[in-house]
Amino acid sequence: MLAFAAFIAPAALAQPVHGIAMHGTPALPEDFKFFPYVNPDVKKGGRLAFGVVGTFNNLNSFILKAKRTTARGMWDPELGNLVVESLMMRSRDEPFTMYGLLAETVEWDDARTYIQFNLNPNAKWSDGKPVTPEDVMFTFELLRDKGRPPFSTRLKRVAKMEKVGEHSVKFTFNELADREFPLLLALSPVLPKHATKVDGFDETTLVPQLGSGPYLVKQVKPGEKIVYKRDPNYWAKDIPSKVGFDNFDEISIEYFLQENTLFEAFKKGEIDVYKEGSPKKWERTYDFPAVRSGDVIKDTFKPGLPANMYSMVFNTRRPVFTNAKLREGLTLAFDFEWVNKNLYENAYKRTESFWQNSVLSSLGRPASDKELALLGEAAKRIDPKILDGTYRLPVTDATGRDRKVLKQAYDLMRAAGYMIDNGKMRDSAGKPLTFEILTQNQDQERIALAYKRSLAALGIDISIRTVDDSQYQERTQRFDFDMIMRTYASSLSPGLEQTTNWGSESRDVQASENMAGVADPDIDRMIENILSARTGEDFQAAVRAHDRLLLAGHYVIPLYHIGEQWIARWKRIGHPAYVPLYGAQLPTWWDQRVQ
Repeated sequence: MLAFAAFIAPAALAQPVHGIAMHGTPALPEDFKFFPYVNPDVKKGGRLAFGVVGTFNNLNSFILKAKRTTARGMWDPELGNLVVESLMMRSRDEPFTMYGLLAETVEWDDARTYIQFNLNPNAKWSDGKPVTPEDVMFTFELLRDKGRPPFSTRLKRVAKMEKVGEHSVKFTFNELADREFPLLLALSPVLPKHATKVDGFDETTLVPQLGSGPYLVKQVKPGEKIVYKRDPNYWAKDIPSKVGFDNFDEISIEYFLQENTLFEAFKKGEIDVYKEGSPKKWERTYDFPAVRSGDVIKDTFKPGLPANMYSMVFNTRRPVFTNAKLREGLTLAFDFEWVNKNLYENAYKRTESFWQNSVLSSLGRPASDKELALLGEAAKRIDPKILDGTYRLPVTDATGRDRKVLKQAYDLMRAAGYMIDNGKMRDSAGKPLTFEILTQNQDQERIALAYKRSLAALGIDISIRTVDDSQYQERTQRFDFDMIMRTYASSLSPGLEQTTNWGSESRDVQASENMAGVADPDIDRMIENILSARTGEDFQAAVRAHDRLLLAGHYVIPLYHIGEQWIARWKRIGHPAYVPLYGAQLPTWWDQRVQ
C-alpha cells in the first residue's frame, strides 16, 4: 500500500544534481546556459500554422477516453508541451537525459531506490500561483485513480510519496521499480490541485486545463482547430532548459480529413510546415510555384537514431496468427523489392531489425557470451542465423512472383499445417486461410494491395478495409483487427515502453500499445534486463538479445525505412542549423519575419 506523508523534516540526502542520465552522466555541466540545438538569441513573436490529419473532441491528454483524439499541443512530444509541463526536460541531443524544469534539481542514490524532486521556487501556474509539492502528489494520485496508462500505473512502483521541506517531493520505490523508473517520473506531468476538478476528470472535456506551460489556449473549434497564445508571464522562459524554445506568439493547429487536403493547404501558404513521408511525393510533387520561387524550402534532416520499425503487425490474439511458422511464411511472401521499385522508385531500404543502424541492433552481430547468458534456454528456440547475426529477409527479383521465395514461404506454411487445395491455401480442416488488413489511408492501402497481389499466388485471399481515424482508433484500442500497419519508434534508450509494446502485462489492457498481443516470459525477462542494466555494455547486450527474440517471433512483417526527416517549410519559418541526435525540433523554430 502506498504510504503518504503530508510533511517531514528535511533529512540528510544525496547532493542535489542538475540532471540525470539513464546511463553515465549528463553531457551538459551544471552551469550550462542552453541546449546546443537552439538559437539562444532568437527574437520571439509571429505565428506558426501547423496541420494534422484527424479530429479531436477533448483537451485532456491523460485519460483513456479520447486517448488518441485529444487536441494536439496540450501535451505533445512533437510540438512541445504547450500547456502542461513535466517535472524535468528531456535533452534531444542525448539518448536519455533529463534536466531541470519544474524540478530545479534532484537527489537520488546510486542504487536508484528513491528520487527527490526539488521544485524551482519560481515555478508558477499560469494564474500566478506557485507550483507546490502538494500539486505533484495530487497529480500522481489523480492519474492513478482516473488517468490512462502509463500515467495510471506509475504509483504501483512507489512504496512512499512524501513532501520534504517546503519545495520537495520524495518517491521511495518498491521492488517493482527499475533503473529507468526515476527518469519516467521526471517525465510525468504536473497539474494544479487548486484548479483541477477531480469529479469527471476521466470524461472528455473541451474546457482548457490550467497549466504551467508557455502557452494558453486562445481558441477551440472542436474537430477543426485549436489556437494557442504565448504566455508573456511564463515563469520558465529564462531557465537553461527553455532558452530558445517557445518562440511563436501564436500557434494554430488545424485538422484535415485527408492528407491531400492538408498538403494543398500547405501549398497555398495556409500551413507553414509540412512533414513529408513519401519519397515519390518528395521527389515529384514539390514543383509548385512557391518552391520554384524559393518561398518554400525543402529541408532534409539526418537524426542519429536507429531506424524506426514500420511494419505490418499480426494480431496474435486471432487464432489464425498463433503459429509462428505461418507468420514467418506470410512475412516472406511480402515482396519488398516489387513494392520499392513500383511504388517508391527504389527510395527505401528494407528494415530487418528493431534497432537497425545502431549499436543496439543484432543485425550483422553474432550473439556475445553476455547475450547468450541472458537468453539462457531461450536461445535454443531462436533461428541460428538470427543468433549469429546473418539472418536476412529474402531478396526477390522484384517481379511480384518470385517462385523461389514463394516456395520458401509455402514450405513454412506447410510446416504450419497449411497446403494449397483446389487453388486455395487451407488448414488441415479444409478452412481457407484469409484475413483482413485494416488501413488508415491511401498509402497504407497501396502497400496492402501489393501484398494481396503476392498472396494471391499462394492461394490466399485477403480483404482490405480503410476506415476513418475515429473508427481506426476505436478498433485498435479494442484490438479488433487481424493486421494493421504501425511504426515502432526506435530510440537509443529503449526502456519501459518495451513493456507496453511487448510485455505480457499489457497484452489484455485495453488501449495498450501491445498490438501484436505478445505474451512471452522470455521477452518479459529480457525487458527486465534492459531496465536493470547498470553499464552500457550490459544495456547493449540486453537490447540485442531482445531484438533477436522479437525477430524470432515473427510478430511483424518489417517494411522499410529511409533514415532521414523531410520537412518543407515556408521561408518565413526559421530553424537552428545544428541538428540534434533526435532530429529536427519544432519547438525551437521561429518566425523569421520578426528578426
